[in-house]
Amino acid sequence: DQVERQLTTRDRNVGGLVLNAALLFALLFTLAVIFTLLFRLIEPALIVFRERGFSFFTDSIGSEPSEVGIWPGLYGSFVIAIGVLVLAIPTGVAAAIYLEEYAAPTRLNQFVMVNIRNLAGVPAVLYGVLGLIIFAQWLDPLTGGKTTLAAALTLAVLVLPVVIITSAEAIRAVPQSLREAGYGVGATRWEVTRDEVLPYAAPGILTGTMLSLARALGEAAPLILLGAVTGLLPKTGLTDKFSALPMLIFSWSWRPPKGEELDWTNVAAATGVVLL
Repeated sequence: DQVERQLTTRDRNVGGLVLNAALLFALLFTLAVIFTLLFRLIEPALIVFRERGFSFFTDSIGSEPSEVGIWPGLYGSFVIAIGVLVLAIPTGVAAAIYLEEYAAPTRLNQFVMVNIRNLAGVPAVLYGVLGLIIFAQWLDPLTGGKTTLAAALTLAVLVLPVVIITSAEAIRAVPQSLREAGYGVGATRWEVTRDEVLPYAAPGILTGTMLSLARALGEAAPLILLGAVTGLLPKTGLTDKFSALPMLIFSWSWRPPKGEELDWTNVAAATGVVLL
């Protein structure tokens, strides 16, 4: 009778209900904050898109909010994104594959992994110092100094630990049974990694890629040290002076208002929408 009563009676788990309610509240509160921020960002940006149209994307940086454009920032951010995708993503994924699938669990490899995790928490401004010394000064004949290429290399190095960590976590989450099944039919370690492990881990690796790219595109501190331009920039190129969207937002946000309908606050908000 007692067993039957326990099987047929649905007792309320008060602790579970309270936890579910708290988690739901946290989710709704987070979404409310995000949508509030988006609304406060999009509202002042609409006047820029309405009055300037496509010229806001193609014009250069200027001194009047009604005439400025974001083309130098768009170009710089695009080159930085390409640098991250070409340099940091393949290198980081390859390193994660080696650490998780090939490297033996020795103290040296554990020491390397701990230091990679520590590097992911290093402030971005220190990577800016690293980029200034190595890419802008030591490798000046290759990069041309404080240029777009130096900025792309610096931010690729900045996000490399994040790519390695997220990719390694995704690979570690692959069930061991998939690997054993591959080995059971005579596949080599690389064939198992290529045909079983990587397809299963692909969503996690893609998430890490997006997080890394988002961080690279949103950083401003390393770009300040690398001499990103916030004023007139007559031309753009890999070995020319550069700017980026975070630098334009940083520069335009603190400028004093001019009391006009289209002000610096509006163009900074519109640039933020483009970056998002």
